[in-house]
Amino acid sequence: MSSPKVWFGLSVSTTDQETKLTTFSAVTGASTGLGRKVAEYALSKGDNVFATLRKLSMLEDLTAKYPSSRLAVFPLDVTDTPSITAAFNEALSHFNRIDIVLNNAGYYIVSEAEGIPHKAAREMFDVLLWGAENVMREAIRCFRDVNRPMGGRLLNVSSRTAMIPQPGSTHYASAKAALECLSEGYISELDPEWHIKITLIEPALFRTSVVQNRVEEPVHPAYASNASLPSRIFRDLCPHIEETHFDGDPAKLAEMIYKLSYLDEPPVRLPLHRVSLESARQKGKLLLEAAEKWSSWSDDIYLRK
Repeated sequence: MSSPKVWFGLSVSTTDQETKLTTFSAVTGASTGLGRKVAEYALSKGDNVFATLRKLSMLEDLTAKYPSSRLAVFPLDVTDTPSITAAFNEALSHFNRIDIVLNNAGYYIVSEAEGIPHKAAREMFDVLLWGAENVMREAIRCFRDVNRPMGGRLLNVSSRTAMIPQPGSTHYASAKAALECLSEGYISELDPEWHIKITLIEPALFRTSVVQNRVEEPVHPAYASNASLPSRIFRDLCPHIEETHFDGDPAKLAEMIYKLSYLDEPPVRLPLHRVSLESARQKGKLLLEAAEKWSSWSDDIYLRK
């Protein structure tokens, strides 16, 4: 591989519906989080990491192991746009350039779609969509306007639920789907001469802190009497869902993300885990079936010349 890269990224987790912003370059607030696994792996491979998080003490073990020339930490609130700019500028001041941004904001709320409070839904979108979008803007600015030579890799962590929503967490899926559309829009507009690559990582059922930090809303009254409804089944799974369904190894996911960051021609989308692959196939099949079945409806809907 080429010379060491500089990583920057972030993640956000919430508990008890109080936003606890843990933003970082490959580091999450929990010891089992995806961000931290990526940070550890990147550092072990000789890359440098600019880690941002709410409580700097959570990375004391890593800062004790690596000098500041390899690992820098910085406090950041992802919902505060000026602080994102400040974090990027601090990273540039410390390392002179940023090569890879891991945009890993994530927490979810368990609720029926019509049962989630609007305030809670908007706050989640502020993190999953707008926070991530503000990071995208800063990343592209740095890759294009600061890095010499120009270029960089932006890794947006999405979810398999962006393709096929999971009943019981529809607003989370919606925010991730919006992030996917926004990312594809950015890709379509970027000048190839800027050498900026964006990839949507679509994991499924990896055992990270996002499971532990979920927020659960009360059951909507209309769904309370029927335990066989999809959202109720999902709720019943939640207390032990990590042990029974989440079999993806976050350390191995981190290795795949690291490998992805070094590809010359990375994919726009990277589904990871058999459940994510099946969601991609199912989504593709549904789209193709709709196009074929209803194609005749478009035969005569055009203005006459």
